[in-house]
Amino acid sequence: MATKVDVEEFFKLSQNIPVVDVRSPGEFELGHIPGAYNIPIFTNEERAIVGTIYKKQGKEPAVFQGLDIVGLKLRLFAEKAKEIAKDNQILVHCWRGGMRSASMAWLFETVGIKTYILIGGYKAFRNYGKQLFTKTKNIVILGGLTGSGKTEILKNIELNGEQVVDLEGLAHHKGSAFGSLGQQHQKTNEQFENDLMHEWFKLDLNKPVWLEDESHSIGSNWIPFELFDLMREASVLKIEIPKNIRIKRLVKEYACFEKPFLKECIQRIGKRLGGQNVKLAVELLEKGKLDEVANITLSYYDKSYNFGLDKRKNNTIHSIPLDTDNPEKNAKILIDFYKSL
Repeated sequence: MATKVDVEEFFKLSQNIPVVDVRSPGEFELGHIPGAYNIPIFTNEERAIVGTIYKKQGKEPAVFQGLDIVGLKLRLFAEKAKEIAKDNQILVHCWRGGMRSASMAWLFETVGIKTYILIGGYKAFRNYGKQLFTKTKNIVILGGLTGSGKTEILKNIELNGEQVVDLEGLAHHKGSAFGSLGQQHQKTNEQFENDLMHEWFKLDLNKPVWLEDESHSIGSNWIPFELFDLMREASVLKIEIPKNIRIKRLVKEYACFEKPFLKECIQRIGKRLGGQNVKLAVELLEKGKLDEVANITLSYYDKSYNFGLDKRKNNTIHSIPLDTDNPEKNAKILIDFYKSL
């Protein structure tokens, strides 16, 4: 008989046991527990048929229709589960921990696979993850103007033993009009939230969690309100690096991209830059003067960032002047500064 486990135990077991999501492909594509395999008990079309019968005729006719559909596929389900199982164990969930996961768990147990069912299903995972954000006791925000190298600094902060979550890495976007360049295609917002929750499961919430300062949206992904509200209240370590150093970093980061892509990014912020600045930036881009292009675009990004920073409480912002673009050195300075607060 399958064993039922709560979300916390499910996550611990998932470190060594494969997770099988038995929801439809459409549900899975919209969002799933990171690393899960999809063995859908119904296709998208079959799920719609059963759901329609349930609404119009009731539970029993829907169950019998489901049995007609699933009966021919039981062997395939069992064989797939055997392939996925590790040490002959498997974790199973559906949307709410109901009939779909119970049916598949029965099948897997019947063919000899030790099976665990997630109580409350995928919905419980989502609810638990959002609650977990609110239990975070100490968030540290790394702020600073565009081109300050915040992402690299955070990587070095992590190398020094601190807890870091890379929001932009999870979103596959750097958060600006140029943010999609060189990145993978962004996932659904639900999947971004799931990936973020999955990272939060790994944290010790009694210790500081370092995050980069972000607006509510990162490209087409949105930081969950439960976390974003905490980020807006958290202490900000604002690094201040000279503009000429920031320009050099931006040129280094974006010089590898084709001019048409960079031109398109400039035009995305055209209304905010102003027509004359857009025209000048494009002309300079064509001439290969990327440092001057960066200087023009920073006039917008610096103003935009400082506008967002002004909305925070002054006593939560700590300015830290840095004179070099040295992520390893700057990471140590920031850690020492935070510990001295």
